[in-house]
Amino acid sequence: MTTESPFFLTKVECPICKTINEYETIKVGAYSETDRDTDFCPTNRTWRNPRYQAYNPLLFFVATCSNCFYTREFNNRFKDWKNDAYFKTYRLKTVKERHLEMLAGADSVIKAVGSELDIDRFPNETAVLKLLLAVIDEKISDTDNNLDLARYYLRIGWIFREMEHGENPNVATMKGYLSDVDGKLEGLKKGLFELEGRLNDISASVASQFDDSSIPAAIQSSLYPIRDRYNIELASFKEVLSILEGKSESLGQIVAEHRKLALGTTEDGATPGFHSHRSFYDFLSRMAAGYEGIPLNERDALKLSVQHYKKAFQDGRNIAKGNQQIQASYLIAELSRRIGENQNAKEYFNTTIRTGQEFIYKHKGDPGRTALARKILELALEQGRANLAEVKAG
Repeated sequence: MTTESPFFLTKVECPICKTINEYETIKVGAYSETDRDTDFCPTNRTWRNPRYQAYNPLLFFVATCSNCFYTREFNNRFKDWKNDAYFKTYRLKTVKERHLEMLAGADSVIKAVGSELDIDRFPNETAVLKLLLAVIDEKISDTDNNLDLARYYLRIGWIFREMEHGENPNVATMKGYLSDVDGKLEGLKKGLFELEGRLNDISASVASQFDDSSIPAAIQSSLYPIRDRYNIELASFKEVLSILEGKSESLGQIVAEHRKLALGTTEDGATPGFHSHRSFYDFLSRMAAGYEGIPLNERDALKLSVQHYKKAFQDGRNIAKGNQQIQASYLIAELSRRIGENQNAKEYFNTTIRTGQEFIYKHKGDPGRTALARKILELALEQGRANLAEVKAG
């Protein structure tokens, strides 16, 4: 455990608007992941600094310009884009024109998505939105890379999965504090209610003495000034109590505003809101109505990932033969299985097994080169059996 920041800052000029941005770069060893799901989604993540436990490292997988929201994968090619002749010659002009045109539109999806980024309050949602911005900027190029689009959508699916399976620790912490304030406020209101009852008891006790006919009139008359002083002080006390009750109601309103600001909802246990929207799903639904290719959940994201992986696999330009080809065909199979497209999964599991066995046999004298292929072949055999079982059961 450490209190050291897991990041160092890297300055990169935006190729679209020339803004100098400082992007967080995760330090080596800042977190660990001890396992992976069958679609290679990292699991069991632990940050060395527990303050950042709510953050998925994918939040920093792409870099978004703070001014124009242009977004690209945060890798060395982007950091050194000024020396990337291919990007400057064949992509930059088209991407810049189309990005700025989309940004200036009345119903700009880039502006709508970029304006909702909030790393502190909504880290997972922001990670999804940043990847969506990367998708949009990839698609506006004349030479969109299906492999990169597939990778972006796959990572969006992973984030959705994490959001589904666990609450944001930041939200859980804030809920705990708010619950404690709620409890204390209820205790205060109960105390004021009990105090009002005791004041009424005192008023009744004082009044009963002056209503007692057994006390001689002369004595009662001499005590009238005392009765008046009782009444004045009790009335004053009740005025103060009324003010305190009003203050407790004001505190209740502040707590409700606190909850809405921190959690996006005024109801404890309700589906968290997202900024001014009822939920993150509601916001994505609004965006999807005006722009094709925005997933609303994990299944949507994985389905889009499969579509682009298949295009990249069939095209073959960006997928090298060998380990990368075997991994791509396996991912198409496993993602297809996860979204219920079992026949497509069967076809690509068989492709993975065949090409994997051929590759391993061809390089049987080089165990280092075939290690990844062996691991993927093992997964393909296991998940292929699971796929057949699902077909039979379904």
